[in-house]
Amino acid sequence: MKMRKYFAEFIGTFMLVFIGTGTVTVAKGGTLAIGLAFGLAITMMAYAVGGVSGGNFNPAVSIAMLINGRLSASDTIFYIISQFLGATVASAVLDFFEHALSLPKSVGFGQTDFPKISAGAAFCFETIITFLFVFVILMVTSDKFGNATMAPVAIGLTLAFLIIVALNLTGGSLNPARSFGPAIFAGGTALSHYWVYLIAPVLGAAIAAFVGRWMGSED
Repeated sequence: MKMRKYFAEFIGTFMLVFIGTGTVTVAKGGTLAIGLAFGLAITMMAYAVGGVSGGNFNPAVSIAMLINGRLSASDTIFYIISQFLGATVASAVLDFFEHALSLPKSVGFGQTDFPKISAGAAFCFETIITFLFVFVILMVTSDKFGNATMAPVAIGLTLAFLIIVALNLTGGSLNPARSFGPAIFAGGTALSHYWVYLIAPVLGAAIAAFVGRWMGSED
């Protein structure tokens, strides 16, 4: 049933944002912990429900899959809706528990922002890291070069270390849905700067789709 695929994308994105941003806000983790939280969340959910939906958990990934013919247009639309819902619900749940812990507003919601660099630099950086991330996904899940057993590990580790590098620059989104949920609750510059985290990952993913195809990912 298609609803199972859409729910898989919802719960996978929920887990990504819940664990990842929860490590930032509730657990107050350091850079390594935050990167590994996001990366391992992807790995866990790829093993759990990847066989149901393909384990995108990211609108940029779904768009790359659409470009390369691995996902239909209708599934892409509903995947993206499910991913945005998953991220938003995860942030709402964390908001509830942050209030339960009486955490100050300064703790935030694990939102992404770029207070130290310009919007242009942030856009360029998010495009590059999303390109690298999606390129890895396309290659390790391809029929020709992929390894179904180890693909979730490779994808999770790639995400983890890209986020570690990115945290001090843009917060390391690589995912429009991941940034949307926290931005809705945090407001401020996280919301006004959201356009960077919407457009740049989609651009990076689109480039990765064409480069992956050129490298033979779709043979």
